[in-house]
Amino acid sequence: MIDTFSWVAAYPEIFLLVMTCVIAIADLGVKSVKRSSTYIATLLTLAALTIVNASYALHGQTIVAFGGMVVSDPMGHWLKSFASLAVFVTLVYGRDYAADRGMLRGGEVFSLSLFALLGMYIMMSGHHFVVLYLGLELLTLSSYALVALRRDHVNASEAAMKYFVLGAMASGFMLYGLSMLYGATGSLDVAVVASQLTTETMDHRVLALGVVFVVAGLAFKLGAAPFHMWVPDVYDGAPTAVTLMIAGAPKLAAFAILMRLLVEGMLPLAFDWQQMLALLAIASLVVGNFAAIAQTNVKRMLAFSTIAQMGFVLLGLVAGVNDGTASNAVNAYSATMFYIVTYVLTTLATFGVILLLSNAKLDVENLSDLSGLNQRSPMMAGVLGAAMFSLAGVPPMVGFYAKLSVLQALLESNEAIYVYLAIFAVLMSLVGAFYYLRIVKLMYFDTPTDGQRAIAIQPPADAKLVLGLNGFSLLAFGLLPGGLMMVCTKAITELLV
Repeated sequence: MIDTFSWVAAYPEIFLLVMTCVIAIADLGVKSVKRSSTYIATLLTLAALTIVNASYALHGQTIVAFGGMVVSDPMGHWLKSFASLAVFVTLVYGRDYAADRGMLRGGEVFSLSLFALLGMYIMMSGHHFVVLYLGLELLTLSSYALVALRRDHVNASEAAMKYFVLGAMASGFMLYGLSMLYGATGSLDVAVVASQLTTETMDHRVLALGVVFVVAGLAFKLGAAPFHMWVPDVYDGAPTAVTLMIAGAPKLAAFAILMRLLVEGMLPLAFDWQQMLALLAIASLVVGNFAAIAQTNVKRMLAFSTIAQMGFVLLGLVAGVNDGTASNAVNAYSATMFYIVTYVLTTLATFGVILLLSNAKLDVENLSDLSGLNQRSPMMAGVLGAAMFSLAGVPPMVGFYAKLSVLQALLESNEAIYVYLAIFAVLMSLVGAFYYLRIVKLMYFDTPTDGQRAIAIQPPADAKLVLGLNGFSLLAFGLLPGGLMMVCTKAITELLV
């Protein structure tokens, strides 16, 4: 434990908090309809955070600070860097959309987004049950407010209420589970809990029940079935810019808290929680893929797609420990980290196209709104097509390599049950390919209506540039995945040392 460097470990969080407060106060004097100065200040803050966290991660040092409550390690800093970049891209895509719908009358979009990012940071750095929970609640409370920000929209208010009620229930599950773990081990410190679990005096029944409640709470935050009931309603009801804020960067924070709680804190109980995650993965793949086929609303379809994709994430976590040994842990968890990062990258491209197609006159809500998109904007059709191929796992897009890496981790575990899980996942991917390729068919083989032709597609220059880079990255990381996979592998290796 290095207490001398406590403040050094928390510099990114401190800088983010200070800048969030400065931006919120400075915005009070901004008169621009699009909050131009607030927008630029927010993007500069996010760009600085991306660079700072990447430099921390490249340095490779692990610091346990503040009496063991906070950890600064490569995995956390890489996830913070990716999350900052994801929020940056989200705000670039969503600025015009939010302005057209009166959501920028104040600077709440920017300040709440930064507070949500601070919650993610705390989740990624937390090494104590209380710190992790505080980060989780800061993220979720900011998300509730963002969903309800469009106060004159009934669907948004309804979605925020559902999100709040169900989120409170999930938080209760997690708190109850953490309290049982505290009662059994006598500590809230992740490292101490892990060491206590190796003793033979622990009551395994109490621990198993605590793990059940913790996994249930985490499954809700991740959007895994059968705790997925909030995902379609919130994705559909929230303004599309906010939907992307929920669908993107928070998935990185959810992965981080899974690693902190389950891998770092409860690895001796892996036999218990891996079985639960396997069941959640199977349910998510079935519910997500089959329910998505029946959707005609594009955001609801993408919501069920998210549920199915989270099933793949959970499969990666299932394969880490076999026969009481963690010999496959680095391979499995690095594959999962690679998967979640590339999934967020693909989600940004998907919703980016939807946001930039929407304007003051039209919200892209139904699949039919994408008909003939290639005739109206070949660039946007190309980016969305690349995203759909990536989500479906079609080479050479990055989604293919992400799925392949998770499947390889399952097969290398040398367990028959994991081989069956891999086969099942492949079959579910074939089902999922139907609704992804349906969008490609609509864009390239259907004709747009006269009303769609009449609406010009004129995205801002900054958003068009970012979208082009976003779409290109899906192909680039698919063809050359080695660099990103090496980053994930090194980060997980440092975590498990």
